[in-house]
Amino acid sequence: MKKVVTLGQFIVKKQEDFPYATGELSNLLSALRLASKIVSREVNKAGLVDDIRGASGVTNIQGETQMKLDDYANMEFINSMMAQEEICGMASEEDDDIIVFDTEEGHNGKYVLLIDPLDGSSNINVNVSIGTIFSIYRRVSPVGTKAVLEDFFQKGREQVAAGYVVYGSSTMMVFTTGNGVNGFTYDSSIGTFCLSHPNMQMPVDGSIYSVNEGNYRYFSDGVKKYIKYCQEEDEGRPYAARYIGSLVADFHRNLIKGGIYFYPASGMSPKGKLRLLYENNPLAFIAEQAGGMATDGRQAILDLQPTELHERCPLFIGSKNMVEKVHEFIALYDGDA
Repeated sequence: MKKVVTLGQFIVKKQEDFPYATGELSNLLSALRLASKIVSREVNKAGLVDDIRGASGVTNIQGETQMKLDDYANMEFINSMMAQEEICGMASEEDDDIIVFDTEEGHNGKYVLLIDPLDGSSNINVNVSIGTIFSIYRRVSPVGTKAVLEDFFQKGREQVAAGYVVYGSSTMMVFTTGNGVNGFTYDSSIGTFCLSHPNMQMPVDGSIYSVNEGNYRYFSDGVKKYIKYCQEEDEGRPYAARYIGSLVADFHRNLIKGGIYFYPASGMSPKGKLRLLYENNPLAFIAEQAGGMATDGRQAILDLQPTELHERCPLFIGSKNMVEKVHEFIALYDGDA
């Protein structure tokens, strides 16, 4: 009989990878694990409970209507982090500014957390997979002082951990601490995440492309030409078009099966739509650790220097050969534009 490895056991075993962390990073991952279990419970009963369905009546800083579950998930993750002295502050896609924890209450930790509490929440009411995306950085300001914006404006390569939770047919947590990518599926019968996808590797090629083709006429020539390339019947093509509209779900499928997801700049969104700090950086870290690739169409996402808390940028992420191919089209047809 195959031995079951729980997420808790895995985290403890991997503590030796972080001699500088003395268990702190493990505590943070454990807190995220607990909060995601609570959010998963609420997501799974969203169709039965009116109090957590529908719009909240609030618009977030991105100009998007918050759903009630957005608010719930956001507060759940904030509360879970407030109980962790290892965290000195956090930033959420749902909040205008950073959340600075009180040093007088013991929050003198080395880390900050950035989180998209409920990615794809517009799909809640139609029972489509949604998720949570998170990343952890070591602070750059002195320990013992309050967190500052500079702690959050770090390049993606400075992440010490990143991951996501997908709330789908099963709830699954996938994360990396810079030593490969591992996936854990939630077993509700015992209330535990169990290792189900060890050492995840993204295929170097794939047969799926994921893009909102409703925006096709606003895309650059290079992106349009690449989409036509995906649709041509030649050398293993046409590729299958698969677009869920929940970034976590689209990325998770391509991580396992191979494929490319892209949300490029366009006439409608000159800087793209996705957030660099809350979505692109953590998923890029996971993609690279799994052998994939993530860029803004010209350079690696993880090398971009953030300048705003809710900064947006284009994203091309997935199987390495597919991302490199779209680069060829962008370089050929879009030049230095």
